[in-house]
Amino acid sequence: MKFSTVFAAATCASAVSAAPWSGWKGGKNGPFEFTSTYSVVATPDQVVNGTTPTGGLAGAIGYYNFGLNKYTNTICFNITLNGFRGNYQSAAITATHLHEAARGQSGPPRIAFPNPVGNEQYANSIGCIKGPFRTGINGTNGVDTGAAFQVSQIEANPAGFFADVHSSLAVPGAVRGQLA
Repeated sequence: MKFSTVFAAATCASAVSAAPWSGWKGGKNGPFEFTSTYSVVATPDQVVNGTTPTGGLAGAIGYYNFGLNKYTNTICFNITLNGFRGNYQSAAITATHLHEAARGQSGPPRIAFPNPVGNEQYANSIGCIKGPFRTGINGTNGVDTGAAFQVSQIEANPAGFFADVHSSLAVPGAVRGQLA
């Protein structure tokens, strides 16, 4: 997995953390060309374990902005957490993921993002990842759940994917948000 830093200054990160990427879809309004974009608000009430609601981490909220380029199999991200408490905890290589599953269901991680850095009030992670992806979780076939994943699968069925983050205080998930 290759990580590229998009913004270095924390002041830039705070200024763009909640900015939607809607104007960038398929355009050249910035340094990137995306074939699709998604802005997701992740909340504790959407977290499930299997199909059982868990309540997540009360008081936490996540803002996930994604820009995808299916031709280069690249996903750019701007992830901001507010009210996140505890330590990051997951069996995957990070605790911040994009999973494949419909609303109200659990599913395997397909992309692991760098955990946001900051404090309880504000933590942020910004960058781009180009496939092949690695999650650190092997499926029933013994292969990493991100290995064969293509971002074009998200574009084909955004309702079948969700973003989340896991905390030691809410291991099944602190917050979750469906892409569509």
